[in-house]
Amino acid sequence: MSATPVIGRIPVREVRPAVEGGRRPAKAVAGETFHVTATVFREGHDAVAANVVLRGPKGRRGPWTPMRELAPGTDRWGADVTPDAPGRWTYTVEAWSDPVTTWRRHATIKIPAGIDVGSVLEEGAELHERAAAGAPRGRARTTVLKAARILGDDSLPVATRLAAVLTPEVDAVLARHPLRELVTASAPMPLLVERERALYGAWYEFFPRSEGTPETPHGTFRTAARRLPAIAAMGFDVVYLPPIHPIGTTHRKGRNNTLNATPDDVGVPWAIGSPEGGHDAVHPALGTLEDFTWFVEEAARHGLEIALDFALQCSPDHPWVDKHPEWFHHRPDGSIAYAENPPKKYQDIYPVAFDTDLDGITAETVRILRHWMSHGVRIFRVDNPHTKPVLFWERVIAEINRTDPDVIFLAEAFTRPAMMRTLAQIGFQQSYTYFTWRTTKQELTEYLTELSGESASYMRPNLFANTPDILHASLQDGGRAAFALRAVLAATLSPTWGIYSGYELAENTPLRPGSEEYLDSEKYQLKARDWDTPDTLAPLITRLNEIRRTHPALHRLRNLRFHGTDNEQVLAYSKRDGDDTVIVVVNLDPHHTQETTVSLDMPQLGLEHGASLSVHDELTGATYTWGSSNYVRLEPGSAPAHVFHVR
Repeated sequence: MSATPVIGRIPVREVRPAVEGGRRPAKAVAGETFHVTATVFREGHDAVAANVVLRGPKGRRGPWTPMRELAPGTDRWGADVTPDAPGRWTYTVEAWSDPVTTWRRHATIKIPAGIDVGSVLEEGAELHERAAAGAPRGRARTTVLKAARILGDDSLPVATRLAAVLTPEVDAVLARHPLRELVTASAPMPLLVERERALYGAWYEFFPRSEGTPETPHGTFRTAARRLPAIAAMGFDVVYLPPIHPIGTTHRKGRNNTLNATPDDVGVPWAIGSPEGGHDAVHPALGTLEDFTWFVEEAARHGLEIALDFALQCSPDHPWVDKHPEWFHHRPDGSIAYAENPPKKYQDIYPVAFDTDLDGITAETVRILRHWMSHGVRIFRVDNPHTKPVLFWERVIAEINRTDPDVIFLAEAFTRPAMMRTLAQIGFQQSYTYFTWRTTKQELTEYLTELSGESASYMRPNLFANTPDILHASLQDGGRAAFALRAVLAATLSPTWGIYSGYELAENTPLRPGSEEYLDSEKYQLKARDWDTPDTLAPLITRLNEIRRTHPALHRLRNLRFHGTDNEQVLAYSKRDGDDTVIVVVNLDPHHTQETTVSLDMPQLGLEHGASLSVHDELTGATYTWGSSNYVRLEPGSAPAHVFHVR
């Protein structure tokens, strides 16, 4: 009995991207270009070629894209492909013997040397006649057929015959319609194409309850809606709301996470559940379910999508505690264990125990998500998904996206790399990252190179510059200038970025030295703000989002390329998409002016080494003429960077 061959006639090996060896789909969004590579070779010295074939959601074979050898002698071939619609696609690499190229190699050696001239020309004529038969009727076929007949006409000079098939016109036809032999296809690789918002967007997080009035400090959806026009005016696409559900009173936390709450303390929104309801209910102080639906519609009227926090945990007062006690962890004395992340303790929160009734919890989770989807929510920011089984999320997301593929899940998982990567691979459309803790040139270069490289085929980073839990030391120490430079980085390094409200006011007072918690954190209390303060960073943030919308290059992740600087305090990088090229140079030092020479990798910009280019600073309006080596001086402040458009 013969074994099934595992290598085709023309070996096609190591097709990339390949998420878990092709067992899970690579990801893209409609209109996003991504790079497919494969190792292609054959025995002997005959020429090979390769192409990529995309098949759309209905199985229709798209136009094939020719591949090129990425570096001579490496046998590594690549091509850029672009799916044009959402859905489940596949991509396949086809390798084939290229007899015309093989013949040309032999002809250009043998004919000048006078070796087998007649037979070489006769063989070439036959190959080109076969190639012509594969071209469509009309000019393309006629062009190659005419050349083949000249090549086979032994009444003409040899040079004339050979020259007839070595023309740009013949080359163009054969590039589109090559003569392919021994065609060998790789296994089809799965590709999940999702909507644009899965990759590109600007997020703004705020607490509706803080948007009250002097008479009624606790905000409602109706009063919070007054903030929406300003958020939209700053250019944001997504408004992210912390949990909007009833908040428990048992072990309620007071201001600054104290254990002795007063009757006036509003509690932590992540302590979900009270006699008023659980995850499918609205906190009465915020309004009604109808008010929430109105809020979602009002946001849409301003061009904003609502992202709702989904935190799968409960306060001791949640209805599940009585209805499903088996869904929680119990201590030896029978009491339910509260959440801990030493040294942090969350006495007001019960984590869910999944293994006692995984099917029941999955069904209830899907029901809750569909409930909010029915009220206009199409994006969920999932709180701490890494503390729940991966299998659970795989089931939930697959079930939701089976019927509603436009629904987006963002994984808030600041955890080990393996868990973050796996959550992205099993379905989460976006991921929080370590960006907040990457502050040096080396750290940013290495980490963003990783995020925009192979992992970009399944993991999409959402670069939040701050969160209610994370006030990084760089913001505490660097003040307003640090907030400005981090906004530039987040907005231009990744197609998706976000801020938590108060960022534009450069709020940077920690709970205590060495802590990343805010003093008087909004997690525990209402926080009224003066949005009209004159030194707000809102103008810079607005301009950054305007630049992002204007430049398609900033809508993409895989096109990020870093360039050289001779100062470790200055970072330079570019993004290019078609004719749109953006170069960003950032002063990473919030305290001092920095000077450097920026050395551009011109081929990465699609330019020759000695080319000159006109660069227009989208932040200041200034225009400069640049070459491969350029002097830059950047002061800290509200514009600590150049964001150049290459004209």
